Amino acid sequence: MNILSIQSWVAYGHVGNASAMFPMQRLGHEVWAVNTVQFSNHTGYGVWKGQVFSGEAIREVVEGVADRGVLGTCNGVLSGYMGDAAIGEAILDAVARVKAANPQALYCCDPVIGDVGRGIFVREGIPEFMATRAVPAADIVTPNHFELEFLTGMRIADHGSLARAFDMLHAKGPKVALVTSLRTADTPDDALDLAVSDGTGRYRVRTPLLPVAINGAGDAIAALFFVHYLETKNAAEALARAASSVYGLLKRTAEAGSREILSVAAQDEFVTPTTRFEAEAI
Repeated sequence: MNILSIQSWVAYGHVGNASAMFPMQRLGHEVWAVNTVQFSNHTGYGVWKGQVFSGEAIREVVEGVADRGVLGTCNGVLSGYMGDAAIGEAILDAVARVKAANPQALYCCDPVIGDVGRGIFVREGIPEFMATRAVPAADIVTPNHFELEFLTGMRIADHGSLARAFDMLHAKGPKVALVTSLRTADTPDDALDLAVSDGTGRYRVRTPLLPVAINGAGDAIAALFFVHYLETKNAAEALARAASSVYGLLKRTAEAGSREILSVAAQDEFVTPTTRFEAEAI
């Protein structure tokens, strides 16, 4: 498949496209990467160098790709961190162009806004853009726990509130919603849940909780879920495959004591995960 991935880029480490691109390639897919920022490293270090590109710069690159006459062969668009709302509008323009060329193409939006414990960490205006523009335009969304609560305006405390939040999210437009990290009253202290909802039902994968908090894991799981869903059109199977790969990736990262996710060293986890988790209906 051909995936247009519009996200941030770092020279050192793995977040944004630097986390999402390689797993998709390792699974045999072509990735047309358009970078929204070029930073030395991810912002979690507190200091970095580089610049945020303009929305016009994004449009120019996409226009160049369109000039090759290949947008009709694009199977999907994936977006993540947006430096500002103008970049977001450029991404939505790219989605519209791809869908005009290939009506079967899907748009997967990872609505990067913030995280539990950190709160909102993106620029002013981005959370509102995600809620009012990006999410309604998406076929698939992949928020974390914090982002799901922000987008729905409700606290996710148990299975009941999760189900209501999924319904609210679907009402905004997306047909498929994946929560990439979830801990509620129903989650054991030593576990982490991932959950997905689509037209067939709601499903969960529960993995052991690892002693690691790594930047870029959400970018990787969104990318893996997206390509597996494009292949199978089965949300439960895509969740099981993506969760299994990312668990193996993070487990090996934790064992190595690395601050950066080991996307290259642990690349076999993308193809043949060491541990296979199954999705269960909830």
